[in-house]
Amino acid sequence: MFLIAGLGNPDKKYEKTRHNIGFDTVDALAEKYNISITEKKHKALCGSGVIEGVKVILAKPQTYMNLSGESIAEIVNFYKLDPESEMLIIFDDISLAPGNIRVRKKAVQVGIMESRALFQVWEPQTLCELKSVWGKSHRDGIWQTMCLAVFPGNDRARVEEAIRDAEDAAVLMIQGEADKAMNDFNAKKQENTK
Repeated sequence: MFLIAGLGNPDKKYEKTRHNIGFDTVDALAEKYNISITEKKHKALCGSGVIEGVKVILAKPQTYMNLSGESIAEIVNFYKLDPESEMLIIFDDISLAPGNIRVRKKAVQVGIMESRALFQVWEPQTLCELKSVWGKSHRDGIWQTMCLAVFPGNDRARVEEAIRDAEDAAVLMIQGEADKAMNDFNAKKQENTK
């Protein structure tokens, strides 16, 4: 079994905001693979199903971004999952341009709230990350306001493409094809920034 957790904030006012890219990606996977994410347990909305032959739990922690680690820890402990080989976390990343994603086999701790929340529970080397994106269009001191804002029209189209890429990358990751996911999608990131 494999946990795919998308991070975000649960209130309706945060829908389609930059910080909810993790939720958006998990919702897209759920729709594509006909998995209902309606069960309330482990401080999350969860759904179980099969993606390309792999049993999965899709989760959207309802703890708000800063406490995501609490919910994910409950899921991992309940299902006795190995976070190193049976867990993928999807969240936004301010450092990437809209339309790009970054896939990593091992997590790297950064200063953003969602990473700090997760690293309170796990060491950085025990997480697989898939960062969806929203870009650097911010000034120092206003990033918190930016991350809770919706995307402007042109960026939203690029973000929808990134969500589709993140879906494809997630499928590769759960099939044990992390290197292919990194080669395919991290290379695309470099091409798009040229």
